[in-house]
Amino acid sequence: MSNHHTYKKVEVVGSSKSGIEEAINNALEECSKSIRNIEWYEVQEIRGHVVDGKVGHHQVVMKVGFRIEGS
Repeated sequence: MSNHHTYKKVEVVGSSKSGIEEAINNALEECSKSIRNIEWYEVQEIRGHVVDGKVGHHQVVMKVGFRIEGS
């Protein structure tokens, strides 16, 4: 193993009918199915989908950071 780490970030959008925290957790859970070594996330934007004057879905745009294998 090297004495440094190299990382990459990808942008994803998580969603939930229940709330922002669940939207974040949903996105991280899905990402962890195909991305190894996830180490952090950064919320970039919070928005929502409105249905009949009420919140239909919470949406969280976020960047997920992961360590590149072998670094």
